[in-house]
Amino acid sequence: MTTPLRTVLLPDGRAVSCLGQGTWRMGEDSSARANETAALRRGVELGLTLIDTAEMYGDGGAERLIGEALRGMRDQLFIVSKVYPQNAGGHALRRACENSLKRLSTDRIDLYLLHWRGNVPLKATVEGMAALRREGKIGAWGVSNFDADDMDELFAAGGADCATNQILYNLLRRGAEFDLLPEMAKRKIPAMAYSPIEQGRLPGSGALVDIAKRHRATTFQIALAWLLRKPDIIVIPKAATIEHVSANRAALDIALDKADLAALDQAFAPPRRKTPLAML
Repeated sequence: MTTPLRTVLLPDGRAVSCLGQGTWRMGEDSSARANETAALRRGVELGLTLIDTAEMYGDGGAERLIGEALRGMRDQLFIVSKVYPQNAGGHALRRACENSLKRLSTDRIDLYLLHWRGNVPLKATVEGMAALRREGKIGAWGVSNFDADDMDELFAAGGADCATNQILYNLLRRGAEFDLLPEMAKRKIPAMAYSPIEQGRLPGSGALVDIAKRHRATTFQIALAWLLRKPDIIVIPKAATIEHVSANRAALDIALDKADLAALDQAFAPPRRKTPLAML
């Protein structure tokens, strides 16, 4: 039995798939292009219609891959892309957005994020994003790698329309649970979890392995299921093959029970104090 794909609501009321597809380090190797294309298309067929990318990924190569691989499927997709910090205001922001649109072969980016905080004043970024939204070039905007104090400054700069914060969040990186995620929940802003399996660097023994065996799953699937159980988290693992994207989708069929969650909390303790938000 396949569990229906749950959706997460953005602040503007739009519903997006809770499980999407990341594309970091895709579109860089021509020998992998056929497999990457097949994986992206199969993911969309499985309901993983949120596609995350960035102008940084492969110097635009990932965006070009998406534009080519998903041609003819645009109306099914929710495309997320990210802008470099140095391009996050004024004419540079508009130019970066238009270049991403060209590479993606589309007339709109559904959700456009500031990749991480740089030297451009947040007020300029907020104003630039609002202009792009008015012009129809983007549907919504948000940020990435913003800690709690960064979010406070964003709201003070007029950023009440922020739709999401894409952060490094997984079993090994739970610091955001202390203050960032509760603050976002108060404002009804969902988080987007990147590197949800810590780039494959999960423990090879212990509770995670034991739980995986009980569920006849991989440790990666358990790590995804742990995140996917949360109603306000969007999870964006990368998958460069059909087999991998199918395995990611199957993580939705795993129902972790109280004993599983308690064992994971014992092995990967939730934070008891503030820790700076990590990023990759």
